[in-house]
Amino acid sequence: MKNPYYPIDTVVEDIITETPTIKTFCLKPKKPIAFRAGQFMQLTVPGVGEAPFTPSSDPNISEKMEISILKTGKVTDALHELKPGAKVGLRGPFGKGYPLDKLVGKEVLVVGGGVGLAPMRALLYALFNDPSKYKKIVIKFGAREPEELSFRRQYDEWGSLAPNISLQTTIDVPHPKWDGHVGLVTSILDDLDINIPDSYALSCGPEIMLKFVTLKLLEVGYKPPQIYLSMNRKMSCGMGKCGRCNVGHYYLCVDGPDMCYDKIKHVPNVFG
Repeated sequence: MKNPYYPIDTVVEDIITETPTIKTFCLKPKKPIAFRAGQFMQLTVPGVGEAPFTPSSDPNISEKMEISILKTGKVTDALHELKPGAKVGLRGPFGKGYPLDKLVGKEVLVVGGGVGLAPMRALLYALFNDPSKYKKIVIKFGAREPEELSFRRQYDEWGSLAPNISLQTTIDVPHPKWDGHVGLVTSILDDLDINIPDSYALSCGPEIMLKFVTLKLLEVGYKPPQIYLSMNRKMSCGMGKCGRCNVGHYYLCVDGPDMCYDKIKHVPNVFG
């Protein structure tokens, strides 16, 4: 029987610098790891520790995996010091992932901010596998400044994949190297070219962003059952044992981390 606490030996094959604080680690596990968009992995740095991260790569590829990581603490600091060829461990996947079956035949709104673009990238790969299954795919991404927009090298490609795909980006404040939209990501959620009753919205980003994105989505006409939030908060064991990641009576590592807002809207600490 597989020991769920034992990580799979993994080699760091390449490291891509996405922003000044985010790197994408291209990983080759000893054996293939199948995952669904939105599920997360526990990544181990030997001698340092373990932390949860959501893959940012194509869920259809199990032989390799990409994880995009913000430098923000002990484990992530150690990861950002690694070089290609380093050995790490992977445990998982955990969680349920995004409800892709519900999105078929619908208009899909994807809203991301900051490092929250990483789980969104895996979701986009899943949607791009067959864009014709969805009436429309509308992507809205935001960051504080241009240099913090992850995966900019792919935006032109994504926006041209199919006629039913659109992509809009924004930065929080004016910047001399930016001639696009300026304002918080919520500012590009007005006047959506979407049939809202026939749509689902999925969002990932810092909790304060999730709060105001949710309020904006409700304001423009979305109902709680149509909103899914990726809430990667305080996850540790990955199996609902430690109890650290609860939102109400739900455990994000088991019941999420992509939660329907309708299930958690009455929880007092829903946004931290």
